[in-house]
Amino acid sequence: MIRLVLAEDQSLLRGALATLLSLEDDIDVIAQACDGLEALALVEEHQPNILVTDIEMPNLSGIELAEKVAQLNSPPNVLIVTTFARPGYLERARAAGVKGYVLKDASSESLADSIRKVMQGQIVIEQGLAEAAWAAPDPLSNREREILRLVEKGKTNKEIGNELHLSAGTVRNYLADATQKLAAANRIEASRKARENGWL
Repeated sequence: MIRLVLAEDQSLLRGALATLLSLEDDIDVIAQACDGLEALALVEEHQPNILVTDIEMPNLSGIELAEKVAQLNSPPNVLIVTTFARPGYLERARAAGVKGYVLKDASSESLADSIRKVMQGQIVIEQGLAEAAWAAPDPLSNREREILRLVEKGKTNKEIGNELHLSAGTVRNYLADATQKLAAANRIEASRKARENGWL
């Protein structure tokens, strides 16, 4: 029996997924979480075989959750189920140790099959997304990503520098590099492009 924790912030979808998966003879949805922090606590408590998680959730994203779960003594295999077909998300998910990445428009039979494959240690990735990720690798450094996230929040170079313990000039240099890498006209467009590609 596959013991599974499900993390999804939309309650209607979470309930529907849990119901559909519970119809499978070999899958037991033992706990459900509405955000990343709750999911982490449930994984620690129940020690499931599989964690099925969305990406964009409150408190911890699915990728951040996967990174934390990977540090546990007996981590479950992680399968991301998301609406976001973004190459950057896939690349970051793989780096976090995620075993599967599928889209929410997949059939329930296909999702259950993906869960079984991940349970067996196989890698399951939406084919078109894997090809896109190979064609467009993430160009940003972790520091550039961190700064662009703060740009999204409307912070000035000085405010970003204060938060990250950098000079405003250093922040400006990082932003210039990121803007050039993304072929963006300015820092706002750079953060938008990075978000659209799943690199933030």
